Amino acid sequence: MAFITMSGYPCSGKSRRAEQLRAHLEIRLQDPSYDGPRLKVVVISDDSLNISRTVYNDGRAEKPARASLFTAVQRQMGQDTILIVDSMNYIKGFRYQMYCAAREHKLRVCTVFVVATHDQCKEWNSSRQDGLAYAPETLENLLMRYEEPSSMVRWDSPLFTVPWTDADVPADEIWKAVTEGFVKPPNAGTQAVPKAPTDALRTLEHTSTTMVAAIMAEQAASGGQVGGQVALALSPTLRPKVTLPSRTVTLSELQRLKRQFVTVHKKAITLGTTEKGAVDWSEESIADKFALYVEGNLKQ
Repeated sequence: MAFITMSGYPCSGKSRRAEQLRAHLEIRLQDPSYDGPRLKVVVISDDSLNISRTVYNDGRAEKPARASLFTAVQRQMGQDTILIVDSMNYIKGFRYQMYCAAREHKLRVCTVFVVATHDQCKEWNSSRQDGLAYAPETLENLLMRYEEPSSMVRWDSPLFTVPWTDADVPADEIWKAVTEGFVKPPNAGTQAVPKAPTDALRTLEHTSTTMVAAIMAEQAASGGQVGGQVALALSPTLRPKVTLPSRTVTLSELQRLKRQFVTVHKKAITLGTTEKGAVDWSEESIADKFALYVEGNLKQ
């Protein structure tokens, strides 16, 4: 249904804002006047995944932690969920990665930027008594590396900025974004390309070779003069029809067309096809395609 990215400096109050937002959304979903789909609100954070603050002390430890967060996010994405990711999300490339995943699931998206000054973050971090404080040098490093969201880029928009002076989040605007906002289609670059079955190459080669032999057999049976539409008996259940010119078609012509046909379709099989939807590589489909190819390329 919707995906909400929380972003902000460490110890800027993101978790408090995420809880405020969760409360607002749940109240609206339970309101008797709400007549939309049944939805649940899920919040994923470093704490819910037991990711320690110490992973940010070392980039080598931070990378697998971020991968764990992304995996958890993908598992929770769905049409029945409003998902809130309560993490720093300070790298714009990571925000873009989650944005693409949300588009794959056809979710509405928005970003909530929780704003606080460096000094306030340092003060709030040093006053924490819950054992979740960052090491001072780690906090300083994260503050310097933070990549601020921008409403000018598609993966951060719509962007809602919540300064530390605001008592609450802009619930009305966020509710409208997650329930009425535009659902962007999946990114073409991230869509899976339909793959051919493992026996597609064998079927392609065998069917086209059998059709060449069947056309030559039909000509031989008619004394070399066929012309018009003929049905090729490839098997008891497979009898494709092909229209031949009113002259004798030579074996070399058919073999040349067969090589061209196989070459074109072999590339589609091995490299992937650009055709949308499922591609039919059955004997019947290949026979029909080759028949059309022969008809279109044989000279009268």
